[in-house]
Amino acid sequence: MPDCPPEPGSSLEDFHMRLMRAFHAQRTYLKPHVDELGLGPGQPKMLVYLAVHGPSSQREVADFFECDPGAVSRMFDSLERAGFVTSAPGRDRRTKALALTERGRAAADAWDAVCAEEQEVMLTGFTPEERATFADLLGRARANLWSAIDGSGGGEA
Repeated sequence: MPDCPPEPGSSLEDFHMRLMRAFHAQRTYLKPHVDELGLGPGQPKMLVYLAVHGPSSQREVADFFECDPGAVSRMFDSLERAGFVTSAPGRDRRTKALALTERGRAAADAWDAVCAEEQEVMLTGFTPEERATFADLLGRARANLWSAIDGSGGGEA
Protein backbone atom coordinates (compact mmCIF):
# COMPACT_ATOMS: atom_id res chain seq x y z
CA MET A 1 0.00 0.00 0.00
CA PRO A 2 1.28 3.51 -0.77
CA ASP A 3 2.38 5.64 2.20
CA CYS A 4 0.48 8.73 1.07
CA PRO A 5 -3.18 9.02 0.07
CA PRO A 6 -3.97 9.05 -3.64
CA GLU A 7 -4.65 12.29 -5.45
CA PRO A 8 -8.35 13.24 -5.55
CA GLY A 9 -9.93 11.78 -8.67
CA SER A 10 -6.98 9.51 -9.45
CA SER A 11 -9.35 6.53 -9.63
CA LEU A 12 -10.85 8.02 -12.81
CA GLU A 13 -7.70 7.15 -14.76
CA ASP A 14 -6.20 4.23 -12.87
CA PHE A 15 -6.04 0.58 -13.92
CA HIS A 16 -9.37 -0.39 -12.39
CA MET A 17 -11.11 2.32 -14.41
CA ARG A 18 -9.26 1.39 -17.60
CA LEU A 19 -10.19 -2.26 -17.13
CA MET A 20 -13.81 -1.38 -16.34
CA ARG A 21 -14.06 0.85 -19.42
CA ALA A 22 -12.53 -1.82 -21.65
CA PHE A 23 -14.99 -4.36 -20.22
CA HIS A 24 -17.89 -1.98 -20.84
CA ALA A 25 -16.77 -1.42 -24.45
CA GLN A 26 -16.48 -5.18 -24.92
CA ARG A 27 -19.99 -5.81 -23.55
CA THR A 28 -21.40 -3.04 -25.73
CA TYR A 29 -19.68 -4.53 -28.80
CA LEU A 30 -20.96 -8.05 -28.01
CA LYS A 31 -24.52 -7.21 -26.90
CA PRO A 32 -26.10 -7.18 -30.38
CA HIS A 33 -24.66 -10.64 -31.00
CA VAL A 34 -26.00 -11.94 -27.68
CA ASP A 35 -29.41 -10.56 -28.64
CA GLU A 36 -29.26 -12.14 -32.12
CA LEU A 37 -28.67 -15.54 -30.53
CA GLY A 38 -31.67 -15.08 -28.24
CA LEU A 39 -29.49 -15.20 -25.14
CA GLY A 40 -29.10 -13.04 -22.06
CA PRO A 41 -25.98 -11.59 -20.47
CA GLY A 42 -23.58 -14.27 -19.28
CA GLN A 43 -25.44 -17.10 -20.99
CA PRO A 44 -23.23 -17.61 -24.07
CA LYS A 45 -20.21 -18.54 -21.98
CA MET A 46 -22.30 -21.15 -20.15
CA LEU A 47 -23.14 -22.80 -23.47
CA VAL A 48 -19.51 -22.77 -24.57
CA TYR A 49 -18.49 -24.34 -21.26
CA LEU A 50 -20.91 -27.22 -21.87
CA ALA A 51 -19.71 -27.54 -25.48
CA VAL A 52 -16.14 -28.01 -24.26
CA HIS A 53 -16.70 -29.97 -21.02
CA GLY A 54 -19.83 -31.95 -21.83
CA PRO A 55 -22.63 -32.54 -19.33
CA SER A 56 -21.80 -30.69 -16.14
CA SER A 57 -23.34 -29.72 -12.83
CA GLN A 58 -24.26 -26.16 -12.03
CA ARG A 59 -21.63 -26.21 -9.26
CA GLU A 60 -18.89 -27.15 -11.74
CA VAL A 61 -19.90 -24.28 -14.01
CA ALA A 62 -20.11 -21.80 -11.11
CA ASP A 63 -16.69 -22.86 -9.85
CA PHE A 64 -15.14 -22.46 -13.29
CA PHE A 65 -16.55 -18.95 -13.77
CA GLU A 66 -15.95 -17.99 -10.12
CA CYS A 67 -19.54 -16.85 -9.67
CA ASP A 68 -22.60 -17.40 -7.52
CA PRO A 69 -24.15 -20.87 -7.95
CA GLY A 70 -27.62 -19.33 -7.58
CA ALA A 71 -27.02 -17.05 -10.56
CA VAL A 72 -25.82 -20.03 -12.60
CA SER A 73 -28.93 -21.97 -11.61
CA ARG A 74 -31.21 -19.13 -12.75
CA MET A 75 -29.30 -18.83 -16.04
CA PHE A 76 -29.57 -22.53 -16.73
CA ASP A 77 -33.28 -22.57 -15.86
CA SER A 78 -33.78 -19.86 -18.47
CA LEU A 79 -31.57 -21.67 -21.01
CA GLU A 80 -33.51 -24.88 -20.45
CA ARG A 81 -36.88 -23.14 -20.94
CA ALA A 82 -35.54 -21.64 -24.20
CA GLY A 83 -34.36 -25.02 -25.48
CA PHE A 84 -30.59 -24.44 -25.33
CA VAL A 85 -29.88 -27.06 -22.65
CA THR A 86 -31.44 -30.14 -21.11
CA SER A 87 -31.05 -31.44 -17.60
CA ALA A 88 -30.95 -34.91 -16.14
CA PRO A 89 -30.38 -36.23 -12.63
CA GLY A 90 -26.78 -35.74 -11.54
CA ARG A 91 -24.45 -37.74 -9.33
CA ASP A 92 -26.73 -37.37 -6.32
CA ARG A 93 -30.29 -36.24 -5.53
CA ARG A 94 -29.28 -32.61 -5.08
CA THR A 95 -27.62 -32.09 -8.45
CA LYS A 96 -28.53 -32.25 -12.07
CA ALA A 97 -26.34 -32.65 -15.11
CA LEU A 98 -26.78 -30.05 -17.83
CA ALA A 99 -26.12 -30.76 -21.49
CA LEU A 100 -26.45 -28.85 -24.74
CA THR A 101 -29.25 -29.37 -27.20
CA GLU A 102 -28.59 -28.94 -30.93
CA ARG A 103 -29.81 -25.36 -30.58
CA GLY A 104 -27.39 -24.83 -27.70
CA ARG A 105 -24.47 -26.29 -29.65
CA ALA A 106 -25.22 -24.04 -32.63
CA ALA A 107 -25.35 -21.00 -30.34
CA ALA A 108 -22.06 -21.99 -28.65
CA ASP A 109 -20.38 -22.37 -32.05
CA ALA A 110 -21.75 -19.01 -33.20
CA TRP A 111 -20.56 -17.38 -29.97
CA ASP A 112 -17.03 -18.73 -30.42
CA ALA A 113 -16.97 -17.14 -33.90
CA VAL A 114 -18.26 -13.81 -32.53
CA CYS A 115 -15.63 -13.83 -29.78
CA ALA A 116 -12.84 -14.59 -32.25
CA GLU A 117 -13.96 -11.59 -34.32
CA GLU A 118 -14.23 -9.38 -31.23
CA GLN A 119 -10.75 -10.39 -30.11
CA GLU A 120 -9.30 -9.40 -33.46
CA VAL A 121 -11.04 -6.02 -33.25
CA MET A 122 -9.88 -5.47 -29.67
CA LEU A 123 -6.27 -6.44 -30.40
CA THR A 124 -5.90 -4.68 -33.75
CA GLY A 125 -2.36 -3.36 -34.01
CA PHE A 126 -1.03 -5.61 -31.24
CA THR A 127 1.95 -7.77 -32.20
CA PRO A 128 1.84 -11.49 -31.35
CA GLU A 129 4.27 -10.76 -28.51
CA GLU A 130 2.05 -7.95 -27.16
CA ARG A 131 -0.98 -10.24 -27.31
CA ALA A 132 0.85 -12.89 -25.30
CA THR A 133 2.10 -10.31 -22.79
CA PHE A 134 -1.38 -8.80 -22.43
CA ALA A 135 -2.89 -12.24 -21.76
CA ASP A 136 -0.17 -12.98 -19.21
CA LEU A 137 -0.62 -9.63 -17.45
CA LEU A 138 -4.38 -10.07 -17.17
CA GLY A 139 -3.92 -13.57 -15.74
CA ARG A 140 -1.38 -12.33 -13.22
CA ALA A 141 -3.60 -9.41 -12.18
CA ARG A 142 -6.51 -11.82 -11.61
CA ALA A 143 -4.33 -14.17 -9.57
CA ASN A 144 -3.09 -11.25 -7.43
CA LEU A 145 -6.65 -10.16 -6.68
CA TRP A 146 -7.75 -13.68 -5.73
CA SER A 147 -4.69 -14.03 -3.54
CA ALA A 148 -5.62 -10.83 -1.72
CA ILE A 149 -9.23 -11.95 -1.36
CA ASP A 150 -8.71 -15.41 0.06
CA GLY A 151 -5.02 -16.16 0.22
CA SER A 152 -5.36 -18.96 -2.36
CA GLY A 153 -4.18 -17.22 -5.49
CA GLY A 154 -7.42 -18.33 -7.18
CA GLY A 155 -5.83 -21.27 -8.97
CA GLU A 156 -4.14 -20.90 -12.33
CA ALA A 157 -3.74 -17.47 -13.83
